Amino acid sequence: MKITTTSTFLWLVVLLIPPLGNLVNAQEKAAKPNILWISSEDNGPELGCYGDKYADTPNIDALAMKGLRYNVCWSNAPVCAPARTTIIAGMYATSTGGQHMRSMVKLPEDFKMFPQYLMDAGYYCTNNSKEDYNLEKPGKVWDQSNNKAHYKNRPGDKPFFAVFNFTSSHESRIRRRPHDIVHNPDDAPVPAYHPNVPPVRQDWAQYYDVVSAMDKQVGATLKELEKERLTEDTIVFYFGDHGSGMPRSKRWPYDSGLHVPLIVYIPEKFKDLMPDDYQAGGSTDRLVSFVDFAPTVLNLAGVEIPKQIQGKAFLGKDLTKPAEYIFGYRGRMDERYDLVRSVRDERYVYIRNFMPHRIYGQYIDYMFQTPTTKIWKTLYDEGRLEAPQTFFWEEKPSEELYDLDQDPDEVVNLADSPEHQEIKERLSDALEEQLVMSGDTGFLPEAMLHARLNGRAPFELAFDTEGYPLKQILATAAIASSRKFESAFPILLQGLTDPESAVRYWSALGFVVNGEAGVKLANEPLVKALKDESPAVRVVAAEALARYGTKKDQKKALEVLVDLSDCHEHGLFVALLSLNSLDAVELDKLKANEKWLLPKIKELPDMPENVDRRLRSYIKNLLSRLTSRFEEKTE
Repeated sequence: MKITTTSTFLWLVVLLIPPLGNLVNAQEKAAKPNILWISSEDNGPELGCYGDKYADTPNIDALAMKGLRYNVCWSNAPVCAPARTTIIAGMYATSTGGQHMRSMVKLPEDFKMFPQYLMDAGYYCTNNSKEDYNLEKPGKVWDQSNNKAHYKNRPGDKPFFAVFNFTSSHESRIRRRPHDIVHNPDDAPVPAYHPNVPPVRQDWAQYYDVVSAMDKQVGATLKELEKERLTEDTIVFYFGDHGSGMPRSKRWPYDSGLHVPLIVYIPEKFKDLMPDDYQAGGSTDRLVSFVDFAPTVLNLAGVEIPKQIQGKAFLGKDLTKPAEYIFGYRGRMDERYDLVRSVRDERYVYIRNFMPHRIYGQYIDYMFQTPTTKIWKTLYDEGRLEAPQTFFWEEKPSEELYDLDQDPDEVVNLADSPEHQEIKERLSDALEEQLVMSGDTGFLPEAMLHARLNGRAPFELAFDTEGYPLKQILATAAIASSRKFESAFPILLQGLTDPESAVRYWSALGFVVNGEAGVKLANEPLVKALKDESPAVRVVAAEALARYGTKKDQKKALEVLVDLSDCHEHGLFVALLSLNSLDAVELDKLKANEKWLLPKIKELPDMPENVDRRLRSYIKNLLSRLTSRFEEKTE
């Protein structure tokens, strides 16, 4: 066959043109946005772009002028590790068992952390540099995760997901002295729950100083992105990791502890990924929280969202219906046990305290290093404060309800207000539905949770209705914490002999909550509970008797608590629980048994050296606290 010049040319064109599939793949690759996260530690929306006139944050404000500001974003947990655990898994930390600080738990074998799904989709993923998850990492989670991690290290032009986390606004920086103050302490905005005295104003002013320092880091990171000519190829998130590092913000699931800034910038070339309410320099009232971050990033990257993910994508092509409510939780904070759950809508915050017998301001060694915490407690002990500044050092009500429009500091509790009962019931019902739907593992004492796992992940136990009958346990916990003793007493008494150990635990705890009158009526069953097969049940029964029983039973109960506080013999979580109960016993009762009790406490061992240093410190802090209490004066 004779090939003409024209034919030859056409064949060359065909050979030189890449296959259509390659063109499509190249276009898809080019269409993938880079995603940059800038997170800052321990700061709420105390920024100029959120209307705070005391703040000096020009770089974040400038980002807000070109991006979308979220008026309400919650971190789900009011402290770093559980909040980060929620983000990295895309699931509530209460579902994974990761709500306690340094929980030492794992995910089910077929689950991944969300950056792993991005890496599978061709993204280069970096984290600079803090992780601090309460979950074991299921393999390689980041291409690089250290203080040198950077999107500039990616091979070729791979799309990237890069995290830069700034610690300059961390709680520890508020109390660092000496400090050259920039913001005038005399003008510092002090919330109604804090005493308005010089050390507190100094801490608040210094908080704003460190937020300003963090803002400069945000500006430098954005300038670097611009220098690399990547600004218009990159979706940028800026957010704080929970509320301010000041006491009653950090560690507490009020709005003050959970409300964080969130600003998102989406370049025009990715306008198909913008939500309908996206407007440069605008804001949105859509309720979002940290559990939504993972599905949102996967959605932006065009990655299928795994079924176990519990959050809702709020950006990207396939958006879910906005949430009507967002949820918060507080579990063990360092060495101190508590169980608080909260929920908010656009206006109201409802809080359920399941351990109302524990004061808000339990002694946490790390928290008490902040000057505000120290002076606040001193002023309270000296009787120099009035409500609402006294509340933090007293036992909690079972329920709290706050109107954020009228009471942004959350100090006027409307839970008993006749005009607000319908609102309270609506939020309470939403919270209860959430606890069951999410398989909240917090209603098993931490020691009991670990004892039931048998190699499984807590998430698998959470939805095992035989191994964890949550509805039954939750019903008992609600009754035990209600402070309605007259109606609760027969249920709690019956619960002390229930086959389910968690029901027995909450029933015994109900007698601690309700105090001396109830313990006297249930004296014999509580004494029997000192020999319960569950160490957690023995602990709370012993606390009830040590605090409110006869002298004979007090000594017996204290002996049980000291025995269970041996972390070598009974393990970390039993010892933590028992030491908390031992420290809750009134000083006069401890001193009445000082001759034999103090030597026993001094003989209790620290955690073994092979245990994480922070977990070791929790035991050490509690032991130190207990021994020092014997030096206090009794009235």
